[in-house]
Amino acid sequence: MSFAIFKRLLHSVEMHLCPAGFFQLSECSENVDRICQDRDECMDSPRICGEKIKCLNTPGGFRCLGVAEKDAALGLCGDQYFFNKELQECQACSECEEGVVTFPCTADSDTVCTVSSDSKLSESCSASLSLPSAKMANSQIFPGLNLKIKEKAQCEILSSDDHKLIFRQHGLLWADLNFAVKHNCRNFLQLSLKSNNSEEGYELSGSRIEQPDGKYFQSTSISCAAEVEPSQTLSVSLKSPNQFCNQSKDLHVYDLNMPLSLFWLSHDTGAVAMTAQMSTALHYQTNYRPTFRVISVSDPYMISLSHDGRSIKFTESGVVKFVFQQALYSMGPTCVREGFSLTSYVNRNGTNSELMRVFKSGVNYRDTSISASGAEKVSVGDIISFEVISPAQCNVRYFGENSGISILSLLWIPSAISTAVTAKVSSSGLPTGAVRNKLLHFIQDSSNERIIQLVTSGQLAHKYFLFTERGVVSVSFNLKLIHSCNVIKMTLNKLLSDQGQPAAIAQQIGGQMPEGSLWTSVSFRSSFDVQNGTKISISLDCVRGRINQIAHDQGTNLSILWVSS
Repeated sequence: MSFAIFKRLLHSVEMHLCPAGFFQLSECSENVDRICQDRDECMDSPRICGEKIKCLNTPGGFRCLGVAEKDAALGLCGDQYFFNKELQECQACSECEEGVVTFPCTADSDTVCTVSSDSKLSESCSASLSLPSAKMANSQIFPGLNLKIKEKAQCEILSSDDHKLIFRQHGLLWADLNFAVKHNCRNFLQLSLKSNNSEEGYELSGSRIEQPDGKYFQSTSISCAAEVEPSQTLSVSLKSPNQFCNQSKDLHVYDLNMPLSLFWLSHDTGAVAMTAQMSTALHYQTNYRPTFRVISVSDPYMISLSHDGRSIKFTESGVVKFVFQQALYSMGPTCVREGFSLTSYVNRNGTNSELMRVFKSGVNYRDTSISASGAEKVSVGDIISFEVISPAQCNVRYFGENSGISILSLLWIPSAISTAVTAKVSSSGLPTGAVRNKLLHFIQDSSNERIIQLVTSGQLAHKYFLFTERGVVSVSFNLKLIHSCNVIKMTLNKLLSDQGQPAAIAQQIGGQMPEGSLWTSVSFRSSFDVQNGTKISISLDCVRGRINQIAHDQGTNLSILWVSS
């Protein structure tokens, strides 16, 4: 190879097409990508919104001020444009850069392109949930009822069928579910993600939502990893051990924004999935380390248990996405006052260090669950373990049944196609008092990450994370706080351009603080696609009340996983 050719390859840049709604100003060269400019639809077509309606130009589209969503979705945007419900504006229909059109652009949905399965490494999907009608058959909570699922947009890897998602391709799955409910059922509600591996359905993951002492909203987030194949299904189930729990009288599910999200990985990524169950244990000490039993692993050479069964060991370096979920029953007044902490550790060359700590409000003579999910880079021989810390004079029974209520589930992904960062909430500028839609400020634990970067200058400094390459992202956030809010809401926002408006892509809420508790917590998890230049932020909203304190040192943490698509 000549030096001239080598130099040209060394300095060449990836060529991109102009985004929908933009036009080309200059051609690309070996050193500079093509330059694109936003098309001003309002100037090009002055009557695009009608005679008396003002038109506002936006990046990649336009907005007709004062027009109702239902009117815009009927076709006001015109040819080659669709109404984006998240941004509440007309956006230009996308063109398929590679592959073919799977679903053409309509009045209220963008073009969906199919990428060759040979080159597709990952894909994310999201869906909304709702309770079936109480008048329908099979709508009783006691034996278990399946929630209705409606996918947000067509995904190549799956389709939806009212109460379940059906997979079309082999691969590895990571699923996240955010759920908030106000209930009056005795004992507890159990929320589950189920697969159809058996006739009755196999529980991949589950969480117990305790019986409250008052009627206020409670929330939980559950996750799982699994190996999937064509025709396998995923469903969301809700059940109660109390046969008198009434759906219409005792249950009110909060309508969260896209509570179910997932990402799929091709086997060509070389990723590995593992699930292990915990053993049942009666425990009267303050520190509990569970024993694991592996029930499925796609490559036992890559991931294995330690000799005592309490830790997970990795054979090669990579990035790990994990979830630990533990169901428990506790007795004692200190359980309520001080609550529980779940800590994850990584052991590198014999030295233990804390990965993350999650807090859960305690219960007295009640069932509940504690859960932690995150992402971390691991090296050859690294070991991760978990510990639940309960207060003194708090008697706890830890469940480990043949179900998903007490599991460790994880994905190991090669570092060549993935990366992860963790961050803490900044102690300066913490939102307190009557907080309404305030963005949280973060401090990134590692500053040398190329693909995921915390913005450190300008108006978005320390509020937004920037992605510099296209891929699939999975976010997990835990917040420990003291508040008097009637409802506290956390929202994950996605910003496609500096001139655009952020769109909510995930939400979670928490209700009033449990009586007698010093602290409480709220968490959410979500997976979604990003492009080069996409930014994300997290906002906090307190409805009728105050935020008094946020624990920024322990119990509040953010982890972000990125996988190439």
